[in-house]
Amino acid sequence: MGLADRLVETGVELLEEDGLGNLTLRAIARRAGVSHGAPRRYFATHNALLAAIAATGLADLNNRLEPTAEEPEDLLIEAAERYLQFAEDRPEMFTLLFRHDLLAGAGGNLRATSLPLFQTFVDAIARQHPEDAQLRATALWTNIHGLATLRATNALSLLGTTDLTPVIHHVVRAHLG
Repeated sequence: MGLADRLVETGVELLEEDGLGNLTLRAIARRAGVSHGAPRRYFATHNALLAAIAATGLADLNNRLEPTAEEPEDLLIEAAERYLQFAEDRPEMFTLLFRHDLLAGAGGNLRATSLPLFQTFVDAIARQHPEDAQLRATALWTNIHGLATLRATNALSLLGTTDLTPVIHHVVRAHLG
């Protein structure tokens, strides 16, 4: 493993342990056992390193969302459940993935990796509603993302529930109409 890969792996570990707010170049370099200037040889900016770290999270999320169901409703429920599970399992990575203010223009072509995730929703909905699949998918994804954010931040306890299965089924059915 090269130093760039080691820096990314170290960054992932620190992100998961200490959170995004503590994920500095110095902290990553220190944990990787290199000088604080070493990351700059591989990543022009801190945000470029964050983009490389985020790319590993997107790869994990892509793998988790690989569909096994066939029917649109089942496929969307499965994708929603896995998306929420990712947010629960990896809340700091989930947060980083949606910090577009940090990642925009940082390299790594994250759009090419993230847009197919959304396209999964569009394609499934288009099988029943081709005329407005993009609109319905956007509404569905924002609902699911909101639930995932509540799960990642442990805010669901405020709602008095942690079992989102009935909510997911309701949301998917509402957007499939």
